[in-house]
Amino acid sequence: MLLRTTSQKIIGLLVGSILLFLCFVASIIYGYTDTSLGLALDAFRNFDGSNEHIIVQSVRLPRAVIAAIVGASLAVSGLWMQALTKNPLASPGIFGINAGASFFVVVAVSFFSVTSLQTYTWLAFLGASVAAFAVYFIGSIGREGLTPMKLTLAGAAFAAMFSSLTQGLLVVNETALDQVLFWLAGSVQGRKLDVVTAVGPYIAVAFIASLFIGKKMNLLAMGDDVATSLGVKTGLVKLVAAVVIILLAGGSVAIAGPIVFIGIVIPHVARYFVGTDHRWLAPYCTILGAILLLVADIGARYVIMPQEVPVGVMTAIIGTPFFIYIARRGFHGK
Repeated sequence: MLLRTTSQKIIGLLVGSILLFLCFVASIIYGYTDTSLGLALDAFRNFDGSNEHIIVQSVRLPRAVIAAIVGASLAVSGLWMQALTKNPLASPGIFGINAGASFFVVVAVSFFSVTSLQTYTWLAFLGASVAAFAVYFIGSIGREGLTPMKLTLAGAAFAAMFSSLTQGLLVVNETALDQVLFWLAGSVQGRKLDVVTAVGPYIAVAFIASLFIGKKMNLLAMGDDVATSLGVKTGLVKLVAAVVIILLAGGSVAIAGPIVFIGIVIPHVARYFVGTDHRWLAPYCTILGAILLLVADIGARYVIMPQEVPVGVMTAIIGTPFFIYIARRGFHGK
């Protein structure tokens, strides 16, 4: 790991926080409509109803806030998934949470003609939660209880099932495909802060819980038998971690759609900086995840300007090479 002492890790958090703030400001300033830092400040201090001020207040600010929240949520949920399953490739996408959210939204559009983004948010959160609970329940069946292998297999099975059902519905219903295609690609564009207020309290509870389970997860990483001998209630810790994953991953998918790779990439980057101590990994993942999605969203505005690509496409471009590297290192020991 790069940062070895406590003081170095604290300094790293401060530097990361400054970078996060700069990325947040850049997200408000840069885009198709030319703005500057001074103009952005005037939009909040001396709002005059101009087109630029409206864009800053009503479009850019909510977009930056949502990107930061979603990026942090996906990164931390990926961290706890990897810790719980001992699988370096665990993420909301691989464990069926994204697929469950997508399936519920497509069902609502196909059979009930739902068009409201607010309704999409709640349906996606419900679908993600159902998928996560189903994976956790199936992975817990049997005398051995919850094991990393069973959880991984259950997640892969449900991801394949929900994805197949979703594709089947979209094939027979082109109208549904047109309505949800942009959401399915993952995007923070066009979202309003009211979608955050809908699931924000759940995400906030999950972040707070993450601050208290780091030490227990460190002991759990040593093995269930060792953790139990040290007084850890392994079943309770696993359940709390699972609920945190559901709230963070489900909430982020509900807000922005199934954005991929952040949950895989960021925990590994955080481990490069601070090692395997989950008490440090959680705050580092929070900051790095927010930075990555903010940067990806800024890049999404310029790739095919004046059009924009969904930010989920940008994270896939960034994350795919890293995913291949992790997979090769995991399977070949490199």
